[in-house]
Amino acid sequence: MGEHTQREHAAYLLGRHAHYILIVEANTRKLRQQLKSPPWKDIPLQGRIRGTGHGRAEIRRIKVCTVNKLIFPGARQAIQIKRRRTDRKTGRTTVKTVYAVTSLSAEQATPARLAQLVKGHWQIEALHHVRDTTFTEDASQLRTGNAPRAMATYRNLAIGALKLAGTVNIAAGLRRNARNPRRPLALLDLV
Repeated sequence: MGEHTQREHAAYLLGRHAHYILIVEANTRKLRQQLKSPPWKDIPLQGRIRGTGHGRAEIRRIKVCTVNKLIFPGARQAIQIKRRRTDRKTGRTTVKTVYAVTSLSAEQATPARLAQLVKGHWQIEALHHVRDTTFTEDASQLRTGNAPRAMATYRNLAIGALKLAGTVNIAAGLRRNARNPRRPLALLDLV
């Protein structure tokens, strides 16, 4: 998402008395440079979240600072998250620094709350990734009326039902259920 589009989204939300938290990607150079400029090394660590999943262990460290002069609508806080991921099979570790910006003030959202909000954003992105890679959603020809939304809902239902049943590999779960017409009904407790 380009910087111009993010600005429009932020202004739209602010105009409706809502707030935003946006992950700042590499293609938004000016804003990203501004978010890198605070003295992050001097700011104390304000939160740490540990997690496991997808064959890796992850630690996310968050730092937050109040900002006043970002050239971005309504920006109140800058966020830096360092994600350290270790692949459990190979032992390979990667560290990635992610920046975000929010219109929420320090009084409205603590660093822990901001970390939860960002994690929620990543979970939604992960769902979009599964829908695209498993169902090739981005290549869909459905573009009019309610069809795109309805199909996204059906795909979310399939993914959610498989996850609730303990399926880790969604594509494999779909193939398994496609082989027998009774399996999907049993999965949804309809048989």
